[in-house]
Amino acid sequence: MQIQIVCVGKLKEKYWVGAIEEYAKRLGAYARLDIRELQDEKTPDSMSPAEEDQVRAREGERILSALRPDAHIVALAIDGETWTSEQLAAHLERQAVYGGGSIAFVIGGSLGLSPAVLSRADKKLSFGRMTYPHQLMRVLLLEQIYRAFKINRGEPYHK
Repeated sequence: MQIQIVCVGKLKEKYWVGAIEEYAKRLGAYARLDIRELQDEKTPDSMSPAEEDQVRAREGERILSALRPDAHIVALAIDGETWTSEQLAAHLERQAVYGGGSIAFVIGGSLGLSPAVLSRADKKLSFGRMTYPHQLMRVLLLEQIYRAFKINRGEPYHK
């Protein structure tokens, strides 16, 4: 299975980079992982709603150009569906068997995702109504993907 993570912004802190590297290594036994970090736009504190829309649109163009055309797209969005780990595992299994084996998860920038990206998404997934730092969201997503593969293979994993 081919899993792509398309995310806006670069990881700066070593501890986030280390966590991403660890889960990427673990996932190597189950899937091919491609993490695409895209440049984020500068977002000063005093932006108008129109300027925020422009930032989302520019980041959205980068996201759309980075996605594989054949991929099943799951956008991380606060208003998306909330799944259990088992539901994510079942979704990945369905995509592996019936969906062509390519899935892309999208994590937007600090202002969220553009309407163009959200309309391209096949699913919108929420990790809850709380707001998380983008760096932490990458780690949480990779951990859940790894957990999903362990569930699907019936392998033990901590609870």
